[in-house]
Amino acid sequence: MAAAFFLPLFWVFLAELGDKTQLVALCFAARFPTRVVMAGVFGATLVVHIGSVILGGAADRLMPTAWVRLIAGLAFIGFGIWTIRGDELDDESCRNKQGRSPFWIVATTFFLAELGDKTMLTTVAQAALYPKYAAAVWIGSSLGMVVSDGFAIAMGRILGHRLPYKAVKIGAALLFFAFGI
Repeated sequence: MAAAFFLPLFWVFLAELGDKTQLVALCFAARFPTRVVMAGVFGATLVVHIGSVILGGAADRLMPTAWVRLIAGLAFIGFGIWTIRGDELDDESCRNKQGRSPFWIVATTFFLAELGDKTMLTTVAQAALYPKYAAAVWIGSSLGMVVSDGFAIAMGRILGHRLPYKAVKIGAALLFFAFGI
């Protein structure tokens, strides 16, 4: 049970490092109160990750365990490549449409950005590996996302642009490769 909570938390935390939604969190934190940004991230993450857990549980029921493990391993190697390649952020993602609630702007943007993203797919893979502990995977992966985004926002406010972004990406990618293998 503990592994079904802590491993998704760890892997989603890593997957979010340098991800476009983390960049969106930094962008929104410059425009809105941190509490509002974190609440929007948390709400969207809970919704996206419950869907991811359902998909992962379905994969476990529809495929033999050996196939699930092979696909999950290959997925983590793919996440490593994706992490090295990086994500980009367009200016439109951070714009505040006048008169709209900052919470809903953040939550909607995160929800849409997370669909098909590596953190969503990481959660799917973890749910397929731990199908009997769906709630633990859901909560662990959701907290991993929120902690990673919160960490990035805090570090961004403290250190500004002095973070070794490339070193963080390479370290996260190497961990994905190792886990995938």
